[in-house]
Amino acid sequence: MSAHLPIPAPEALAASGALSDLIRAEIRSSNGWIPFARYMEMVLYAPGLGYYSGGSAKLGKDGDFTTAPEITPLFGAAMAAVAEPILEQSAARILEFGAGSGKLARDLLSGLAARGVVVEQYAILDLSGELRARQQETLRDFPQVEWLDRMPQAFSGLVLGNEVLDAMPVQLVVKARNGWRERGVVEAETGFAFEDRPAGAEAVAQIPDVDALPEGYVTEVHPQAIAFMHTVGAMVQRGAAVFIDYGFPAHEYYHPQRRQGTLMCHYRHHAHPDPFYLPGLQDVTSHVDFSAIARAAQRAGLEPLCYASQAAFLIEAGIAGMLLRTDPSEARAYLPQANALQKLLSPAEMGELFKVMIAGRGVVLPDGYARIDRGYRL
Repeated sequence: MSAHLPIPAPEALAASGALSDLIRAEIRSSNGWIPFARYMEMVLYAPGLGYYSGGSAKLGKDGDFTTAPEITPLFGAAMAAVAEPILEQSAARILEFGAGSGKLARDLLSGLAARGVVVEQYAILDLSGELRARQQETLRDFPQVEWLDRMPQAFSGLVLGNEVLDAMPVQLVVKARNGWRERGVVEAETGFAFEDRPAGAEAVAQIPDVDALPEGYVTEVHPQAIAFMHTVGAMVQRGAAVFIDYGFPAHEYYHPQRRQGTLMCHYRHHAHPDPFYLPGLQDVTSHVDFSAIARAAQRAGLEPLCYASQAAFLIEAGIAGMLLRTDPSEARAYLPQANALQKLLSPAEMGELFKVMIAGRGVVLPDGYARIDRGYRL
């Protein structure tokens, strides 16, 4: 596999080697085995060396992946249409987790300003120093933007997370002949390897019809994302949380035919399944179990307001009409935006794989969102 991937610079290889040494020390201090969730946490967030806490580029042509706000400003303009009624019913404040390059914040604030909505505070919580620096440059003309180092205890307004839940560490579990086992990480001659140990009942409590799954079935469970949603739910006093990510309801996520789970890695716009390749230099992600996320939000006191495909959500927000603000006869301006919109909406691209979940307290969405709601599938 590595023969088909771009070769990193020497300083990047050195950083990856330093992180690998740190992980080896963690394994040795833990009797030779650490849960995969701990390994994933280290490769993504180890101070100064992890993928998100280190200095390598994440987004764009020099990065490893792209997101909807990077593709077109129409995404942020559509989010402004969604945000307006939420802010009107709560407070003129926005809290964004994992703000990427800052383009979503810029386009959302610009879209709200065009609607006559004044945002008093736009707070960003992001663990990536490299991305925070890019955000500060992108958002230098927006004085209401500030950066936080921790979640506030209470918040009213709009909470936003685009491709945040997928980057939270997951547990790996596998069904063996003698029961479920948790997949962990050990040292190997070539770096790291998997080793399975007995899993407790709580590790598979998230999985529906757990006894019906076949032997050899590998999947992920999401305790950190669930705990995060509990915290968000307790934090939101009045307003709504909007999370956009790729994922499924539980009955699709844990389908018997999805035998190898959803774990995936991204390096320089190449997707592959090896989480041990170049620790700290690649993104490691898992799809989202939206049923578990919705249950966590409800237990924290939030009301489910909408669960929909990204395509249906953006169309309801009026994104098609926003495209027509660009004259179709102006091909140079229109065609790139039309192609970008196709990527966001097409079932073969992001339109169906990506889902949107909205949960709130003390707010009501416009009637149109009830028509696209798939909450019954959760």
